[in-house]
Amino acid sequence: MMLFGKISQQLCGVKKLPWSCDSRYFWGWLNAVFNKVDYDRIRDVGPDRAASEWLLRCGAMVRYHGQERWQKDYNHLPTGPLDKYKIQAIDATDSCIMSIGFDHMEGLEHVEKIRLCKCHYIEDDCLLRLSQLENLQKTILEMEIISCGNITDKGIIALRHLRNLKYLLLSDLPGVREKENLVQAFKTALPSLELKLQLK
Repeated sequence: MMLFGKISQQLCGVKKLPWSCDSRYFWGWLNAVFNKVDYDRIRDVGPDRAASEWLLRCGAMVRYHGQERWQKDYNHLPTGPLDKYKIQAIDATDSCIMSIGFDHMEGLEHVEKIRLCKCHYIEDDCLLRLSQLENLQKTILEMEIISCGNITDKGIIALRHLRNLKYLLLSDLPGVREKENLVQAFKTALPSLELKLQLK
């Protein structure tokens, strides 16, 4: 009891605990933990299940091929044969996905649509990584990028490598400044792309 009394007196004398100086650091650390790639897990359960776990853990939703319903509850992920549930669409609205987690997407072969909306940790590196993944270069048909403040022209221009992209919505992206250059680059690389710009 005497020891506890001394510790509590010392803590009361400290005006600000070191770990409480800014909660942003704590949440940033926690989000990085949620995004950490477990390559053993990918090997054990397959890329779609591992990516589903990552996305839902970070607050995103997935829709599986042949299903209408969005999966948003981590605790209700479907069970059964590992190759049965293939991710067809990802809605990362208000999620904490970040570049260190994008290796989860490497083995995905059926993703057709991705929506990134109000993703505070999404940066150009995420879009560069996404556009380098061969499977996604072939399968992604639609993308929406909305209110992701860390995205610039550099990240958007990388999406021209998604060779089957048919629809791209860019909205409220203050870091994107070269609209005319983007339009020209996409017209050249993806002539059948429907590009919607809602930028200032």
